[in-house]
Amino acid sequence: MPLVKAGYVVLDCAEPEKLAVFYKELLEGEQTDATANRVEIQGADGTRLAFRRDMNATPPSWPRPENSLQAHLDFVVEDLDEAERRIVGLGGRPVEAKDAPGPYEERGFSDPAGHSFTLRRTPGTAPKQG
Repeated sequence: MPLVKAGYVVLDCAEPEKLAVFYKELLEGEQTDATANRVEIQGADGTRLAFRRDMNATPPSWPRPENSLQAHLDFVVEDLDEAERRIVGLGGRPVEAKDAPGPYEERGFSDPAGHSFTLRRTPGTAPKQG
């Protein structure tokens, strides 16, 4: 067993309960723990995220070129269009950004609290026909 194991990716936000619902639904997961200032979830694939209350949290302003991305989440999907519809339905929004260089088709989004994340098409997936 390793000395140190990965725990959670933690996002600061003003309303952790609401943001946890967004990611729980997106990842088809479940809430695993909650306190007054933190909510933890685990996605169906085992991804563990936590949301910590910070009343002064401000999201990064990416993709504006003068500001850094800071940190973001990457999710892998087979159908970008279907995933985008789900994200928007849950309260997320697409982010205007240039096409990413490299072999993967990607789309950028922000969650309801403004944190950036990317959907990447599963490598090796054939393009849609028709």
